[in-house]
Amino acid sequence: MTKGRIVFQIINYTVLILLSVLCLFPLLNILAMSFSSATAVSAGRVSLWPVEFNTYAYSYVIGKRDFWNSLLKSVERVCIGVPFSMLITILVAYPLSKERTQLRLRSFYSWIFFFTMLFSGGLIPGYLLIQNLHLMDTIWALILPMAVPVYNIVLMLNFFRGIPHELEEAALIDGANQFQTCFRIYVPCAKPSIATLTLFCFITHWNSYFDGLIFSNFPESYPLASFLYTVVVQRDMSLLSMEQIRELSLVDDRTIRCAQIFIALIPIILIYPFAQKYFVKGMTVGSVKG
Repeated sequence: MTKGRIVFQIINYTVLILLSVLCLFPLLNILAMSFSSATAVSAGRVSLWPVEFNTYAYSYVIGKRDFWNSLLKSVERVCIGVPFSMLITILVAYPLSKERTQLRLRSFYSWIFFFTMLFSGGLIPGYLLIQNLHLMDTIWALILPMAVPVYNIVLMLNFFRGIPHELEEAALIDGANQFQTCFRIYVPCAKPSIATLTLFCFITHWNSYFDGLIFSNFPESYPLASFLYTVVVQRDMSLLSMEQIRELSLVDDRTIRCAQIFIALIPIILIYPFAQKYFVKGMTVGSVKG
C-alpha cells in the first residue's frame, strides 16, 4: 500500500473508533450508574466504571410488580404487532411490485399509501376513533394504528422488484397461484429484507411510548416504554404507593431509573447482532443483484 493509503486508513480507523466510543459512552454510563451506590451517583463520581459496586437497583426493579406488568405488556405487543405488521407489509408490497400490465391500478394504490406518509388525520381524530371502537386500554389500540408501516412497504416492494420475473413465470407454469408464488418464491428470496424490516418493526413497537400514554387510561395498561417515560421524564410520583416512595427515599432514584432503562435495552442488544448481517443486503434495495 502507498503511504497515502496507510495515512487514510489510520485516520479512518481513528475517527471510527472515536465515534464508536461516543456512541457507547451513554450506555456505559447508564450501566455503571445502575451498579453504583446511591452516594457515589449523588456525588457525581460515576463515569464509565461502577463506584461502590452493588446490585440493589436491579433487586429493587425486579421486585416491582408495575415494572414487570409493563414489560409483559410490551412483550405481548411485540409478539402480536410485529408478525401482524410484517404479514400486511408482504401482502401489500407483493401486488404493488407488479407491472401495470399485471395490476392496472398499481400507481393509484401506491399513491394512496404514499399519501398517508405525507398527511394524517391527526391526534384527536385518531383518539376518537380508538375510543369509538372501544379499544382503549387494550393491546389492539397499540397495534392497529401501526399495523401498516408504509415506509417498510416501500422498501419491501422495491426489493420484490429486484427478484427476477423468470422465477414467477416458472412458478405460474408449474400451476402455482399468486399466494403460493408470494410465500414460496418471493418471501424466501427476500429474507434479508424481511429480517431488516422485522428488526425495524420490533424497535418501533418496543420503543414507542406516546401511544401508550394516549390510548391507556390506567398505568396498568402502559407498555414498558410508556412506563419508563412516566418514571424517567415525568417522574410521576402518583403512580407509586407510599411504600415505594419510602423505599425510594433510601436510595438514589437515578440508579433505579438506570437499571430500568438498561433492562429495557437488553432485548434490542440481544437481537441486533443476529440481524446485523442482513442490514447491508436488506437496505440496498433496487441495486444490481447477480
